[in-house]
Amino acid sequence: MPEGPELHLASHFVNEACRELVFGGCVEKSPVSRNPEVPFESSAYHISALARGKELRLTLSPLPGAQPPQGPLALVFRFGMTGSFQLVPSDALPPHAHLRFYTAPPGPRLALCFVDIRRFGHWDLGGKWQPGRGPCVLLEYEQFRENVLRNLADKAFDRPICEALLDQRFFNGIGNYLRAEILYRLRIPPFEKARTVLEALQQRRPSPELTLSQKIRAKLQNPDLLELCHSVPKEVVQLGGKGYGPESTEEDFAAFRAWLRCYGTPGMSSLRDRHGRTIWFQGDPGPLAPKGGKSRKKKSKGAQRGPEDQVENPPPPNKAPSRTRRARRGLPEQTAAQQPEGTSLQRDPEAPCVPEKGKRRRQPATSGRRRPQKIKADTPSLEPEETSAS
Repeated sequence: MPEGPELHLASHFVNEACRELVFGGCVEKSPVSRNPEVPFESSAYHISALARGKELRLTLSPLPGAQPPQGPLALVFRFGMTGSFQLVPSDALPPHAHLRFYTAPPGPRLALCFVDIRRFGHWDLGGKWQPGRGPCVLLEYEQFRENVLRNLADKAFDRPICEALLDQRFFNGIGNYLRAEILYRLRIPPFEKARTVLEALQQRRPSPELTLSQKIRAKLQNPDLLELCHSVPKEVVQLGGKGYGPESTEEDFAAFRAWLRCYGTPGMSSLRDRHGRTIWFQGDPGPLAPKGGKSRKKKSKGAQRGPEDQVENPPPPNKAPSRTRRARRGLPEQTAAQQPEGTSLQRDPEAPCVPEKGKRRRQPATSGRRRPQKIKADTPSLEPEETSAS
């Protein structure tokens, strides 16, 4: 799911790509989208973007003399699990382009598209940020820090720190991979009580005898959790790339993959939190770990992430199919694409079903007509977008 850094990279892409472009005409919505129509039409307007936490505001500003006369219109986007912006030729729209803004003549006609494969993304008219979301961890650090420490009596901080970090009332912009990286760097067990972790920060005060440069150095060398909620997303933004731009390639994600230290990396353990989302960690999970929860350890070979664990364009899985069992059965070897790894959604639908040992095969009906076999797909659960943890 796109998190704070991805929204900021998207706003930067829109501002850079559309800086010199003039748009015109109606805003076009795909018929399958359940989001509202955008009642805006102008002969000439500019587009600009601003991100705040997990939201992005797009502003359509008519140029002087544009027809019909009207003021700017703003839309606020939440990307869901797969939302992004792309600028493409108008005759080569990408699949799932659910909102389109077209450039005005002269010149080649382009389209700025909001692309959302799973259709979990939303846009609202009016330009107001979603009520209840806290200050942005990237752009409003001082307000963010004050908002957290002032509200530690809230019941949200009775929960494990890994769950509290997803509460957008206090940590607007933090998501699944960021919480894992932040807790890992501080060696904080993910299921330690949030209030226990954060109350210690209320008394943390730099020594008045330190100079300003010494205070800055001390903060950089020993950051606390709230400081990392600001600096770690900032590192991702500074990496750049993440698929934005007309020449984006697989290499754009290499730096991000190399940057990850904990999330989905070999040697790390994982548990599902109360919301069903996977938290990656190392060592003791903490006193509030779910009872009966089985910790899974990320292996270096042959393991894949579940759908709830995927980040944007995750690295291709390292497939290591076992040939011993197939050789023992005398069956032909399968290619990597046919291996039934991960969920059933990754199975080759054309691959034959092999009956398990010791079970009878169903005999065909005596009438000569075979009853079609029902195949039950193992559909992965999807993370809810519109919760306090989104």
